Amino acid sequence: MVFAKRLREGVINGQITCTIRIWTSPHVTAGARYRMGQGEIEIESITPIGFSDITPELARESGFLGVIDLLKVAKHGKGGNVYLIRFHYIPPRTRHPAKPTNPKTSPKSRPGTKPATNL
Repeated sequence: MVFAKRLREGVINGQITCTIRIWTSPHVTAGARYRMGQGEIEIESITPIGFSDITPELARESGFLGVIDLLKVAKHGKGGNVYLIRFHYIPPRTRHPAKPTNPKTSPKSRPGTKPATNL
């Protein structure tokens, strides 16, 4: 899922957990994950709603100043179906430090193996 640049920080820090999309048909699936920056967005639910269901509160919850601000961004294609999508952001996994080599299983100590040589 792609979010306007001004919304991305709010999505990443958890302030924005829903979005309104106007599509011809759903482009996401509940339970699926979609890459966003270094992390992912996991879709919790996708619900068809009407334009009349887009309240000022829902627009603000989606990161917009109000309904008109939201519609300027959301209504840009030929779609006419309105979807309320609830999601949460999953940060990137942190790398685990490399495990130390176990001397019992290193190539040097295994029978039948030759130690590496420096050339």
